[in-house]
Amino acid sequence: QVHLLESGGGSVQSGGSLRLSCVASGYTTDFYTLGWFRQAPGKGREGVAAISSDGGALYAPSVQSRFTISLDHARNTLYLQMDKLKVEDTAMYYCGSSNPPVTLRYPDYGYWGQGTQVTVSS
Repeated sequence: QVHLLESGGGSVQSGGSLRLSCVASGYTTDFYTLGWFRQAPGKGREGVAAISSDGGALYAPSVQSRFTISLDHARNTLYLQMDKLKVEDTAMYYCGSSNPPVTLRYPDYGYWGQGTQVTVSS
């Protein structure tokens, strides 16, 4: 069974940066997709960025050019570098696992981590 563990959340001022990490384990295949989703209070879970094991990446328009997703195969770790953070980026961020091809569709993800909170203040 796939296990995902996020870390790196915190509080930052608008314009600042944070890097989220997600350690993945339990894979029985070399072909997978990992993604970052977020959920603000009272809202649904939305896709932020995703990357497949072959390196293909996908971003939500709201974070394009500000966020960068990457995958370290040697450490089995997914990263999300978040720059130029905005107040509206405040949410619980979740790491999820899916199958290829790369996707940001919530129903395509079957495994989730416990989440890490990101709070951006003005």
